[in-house]
Amino acid sequence: MTTAIESILQYVDEKEVVELTRSLIRIKSVYRPNLEDGNEEKVARFIVDYLKDIGLEVYYEEVVPGRPNVIAIYDSGIPGKTLLFEGHTDVVTEGDLDSWTYAPFGGEISNGKIYGRGSCDTKGNLAAAISAVHSMKKSGAAFKGRIILCIPCDEEGMMIGIKHFIKNGWANDVDGAIICEPEENQLCITQKGAMRIALKTYGKMAHGAMPLTGINPVTRMAKLIVELDKLEQTEKERLGEHPYLGWPSITPTILQAPVKGEPQINVVPAQCMTTLDIRTVPGQEHEQLRSKIEDIIEQLSEEDHDFKATLELIEDRPWTETPKDHDVVQAMAQAYTQVTGKDPVYNGVPGATDGTFLHLAGVPIVTTGAGDRHIPHHADEYVDIKELVETVKLYTLSAHNFLK
Repeated sequence: MTTAIESILQYVDEKEVVELTRSLIRIKSVYRPNLEDGNEEKVARFIVDYLKDIGLEVYYEEVVPGRPNVIAIYDSGIPGKTLLFEGHTDVVTEGDLDSWTYAPFGGEISNGKIYGRGSCDTKGNLAAAISAVHSMKKSGAAFKGRIILCIPCDEEGMMIGIKHFIKNGWANDVDGAIICEPEENQLCITQKGAMRIALKTYGKMAHGAMPLTGINPVTRMAKLIVELDKLEQTEKERLGEHPYLGWPSITPTILQAPVKGEPQINVVPAQCMTTLDIRTVPGQEHEQLRSKIEDIIEQLSEEDHDFKATLELIEDRPWTETPKDHDVVQAMAQAYTQVTGKDPVYNGVPGATDGTFLHLAGVPIVTTGAGDRHIPHHADEYVDIKELVETVKLYTLSAHNFLK
């Protein structure tokens, strides 16, 4: 390791990232409508004060009432590239309190781990990004260009925070982004896309004893689901198993009939609804996939003149892929070796992130951070302190390498 790298890393402060992580966990930022103190405002205001204290240029932008984005800039004053770190402030609900050994918003430390909702996803990694920028600033290391900290609300929902960030032009001149999510510090250069679809079949109410006087939307939905399962198998055979993302999938998640009103065992309902959580991999074009589902509906309608169905696309998040030879990937790969002495481990993200929309805006992304990727949203969520400190170093040197 060179003297220049060592001189930067000496400013990485384990105590800072640990205490910042604990402070962020203790500010409850679970978003649910009508939940008192349940939005991201308090944690955002805490972060604004923290970033101002370390000398960054800070912006506070309300996306919707009580749900702000925080943006901070560390500018070298020398023309160059722009690197973005992105980490969200919201967390999912703690769920059943009885399933927790540790207080979900306590930020407790035990056996070298910090426990609490968001410790892994992703307040620990947000703290690591802030600490990394602070380390760069304290070291006084020369670099070109600037670093942006993007700290949005609502990653766990419809991602309105990152959409607002992009709409307001913040991503326009970004040359590369590090998405701060729990990936065991593996460099994730691709991620699955997601399509959320609602399907409805329509029938005619009837007495269960005389079903032929009606039209049963449930049996027709069953036929549609069987055909969707066949489509999933066809897509798997066509694409094979992706080396980082595994298999594509078409998963029915909700099945409801009737759609409105109380169900009764002796009543044929008028409507049936199912939702699809579709996860895509490189090689699948979402418009083509939607067309294939519409073709299935059309074919079933031709076979059965009483078959009627509609498709509603609720959300569309395409897959992303960044080449290994891109500057931001190379900078992180070099940093990984500088920190660990090992070759980087590459992987993919099984779900969508805020990086999905940055990718759509033309920003090359890499997703990485501390935390077991299977721990988010579980009871007794935690992040390992040793790994978290490694993340701070990884983020710090990635910025140094990318902007030198």
